[in-house]
Amino acid sequence: MQFILGSGSPRRLELLAQIGVVPDAVRAPDIDETPHKAELPRPYCARMAREKVAAVPAAADDIVLCADTTVAIGRRILGKPEDAAEAEAFLRLMSGRRHKVVTAVAVKRGEKLWQRDVQSTVKMKSLSDIEIRRYLATGDWRGKAGGYGIQGPAGALIPWISGSFTAIVGLPLAEAANLLQAAGYPFDGGAA
Repeated sequence: MQFILGSGSPRRLELLAQIGVVPDAVRAPDIDETPHKAELPRPYCARMAREKVAAVPAAADDIVLCADTTVAIGRRILGKPEDAAEAEAFLRLMSGRRHKVVTAVAVKRGEKLWQRDVQSTVKMKSLSDIEIRRYLATGDWRGKAGGYGIQGPAGALIPWISGSFTAIVGLPLAEAANLLQAAGYPFDGGAA
């Protein structure tokens, strides 16, 4: 049995290490992440996690974990910005408002699938033009849902959250540990 992390996210690798889980292999799936017409954020996120875990090549006894993090304002999904202009538009949209961050986790072993999703609420402070420019200049928005990562420089822009900090970063650890345990991952007497 091997444990395969189906993600290219260094943050997910770091989060798993916090609970003593080190993958035997890392295989980022290549799937189309385009939302379906009128697809709501939570079902979209769950579908992405399922499609990712299904796309990772694995032996029948291997355990594969994939996750997807989606940032949303109302029904609108804010994906990974294409460029600084789109990242700025996302920041202006979230400025002074609450938004949702959904992270879905899927674990597969053979034909069995376990899945959970966690929804958190994040409040971004009202941002000045200078704060937006300063944040965009860090480049931290690249490759991140909604154009920010709470664990980086954007943490200074977020005065309040309700939910799971690790889910907002990209992997809800309590839920991930429970799913891995259900799939038979051999935790060594500890963290999970």
